[in-house]
Amino acid sequence: MERGIQIRKYKNIVLKTGVVLFTVIVTLPLLLVLLYIFKRGISAISWDFLANLPKPVGETGGGIFNALIGSAIIIGIAALIAIPFGVSIGVYLSEFRKTKLAYWTLLSVDVLQGIPSIVIGIVIYLWIVKTMGSFSALSGSIALSLMMLPSIIKSTEETLKLIPDSLKEASLSLGVPYYRTILKVILPAGISGILSGVMLGIARIAGETAPLLFTAFGNPFTNTNILKPMASLPLVIFNYAISPYDEWHELAWGAAFLLILFILLLNTLTKLAEKKWRVQF
Repeated sequence: MERGIQIRKYKNIVLKTGVVLFTVIVTLPLLLVLLYIFKRGISAISWDFLANLPKPVGETGGGIFNALIGSAIIIGIAALIAIPFGVSIGVYLSEFRKTKLAYWTLLSVDVLQGIPSIVIGIVIYLWIVKTMGSFSALSGSIALSLMMLPSIIKSTEETLKLIPDSLKEASLSLGVPYYRTILKVILPAGISGILSGVMLGIARIAGETAPLLFTAFGNPFTNTNILKPMASLPLVIFNYAISPYDEWHELAWGAAFLLILFILLLNTLTKLAEKKWRVQF
């Protein structure tokens, strides 16, 4: 008996050690990448870097103000497009999950989630950019909104599935119309999962470059017209990183540092939102 207990203790120790070891192995590359980006990028951060436009080739200094404004506009419009559609589709899938339309819709969402971002960029280029006759921030936002949809739809559907039917039935039994039950009862009850999906979707598209190369294209000046080409952080990083100038390489590292900070902030806010508004019944 004692020998069996001793063997189980040894197995427990070996298993715990293996779990910790594999966790460190998986986490270490991420930490090394983050530390390297922070080390290279933080030296480029200054007020001039944040508040100025890029300088012409051969001149030192310059900043990424146009890219900051452009990223905020492009991501904001993408969120405005994707959130209503994504939440609506997620509600439909959770409410009518046994219908044929729900089956094919869910299948389409899974396929959309697996489509490479560059393919989405090419499709939007053919559908919108060529039709409009010019690159634009709007076409970039549409491409990014398509990439946001799967995470919003999935999170909304999975969250609303956790809400018991008795909650909806209680509201309907009181004479509340179905649409008000969804808007005032079901959606507020699942706000944590929906908000998490939105934040994760924004975090995913924040660093996408390929779709914007075919749509927003980039702009060395500050532009707020969504029907014209517009700069963004991923485009600035790409263009500066492949340039032969050391000054532009430093700007690329600084922009990468800001982008990583933004993504880490979104992921942190997602965890806080899940903890604060977790679905509990």
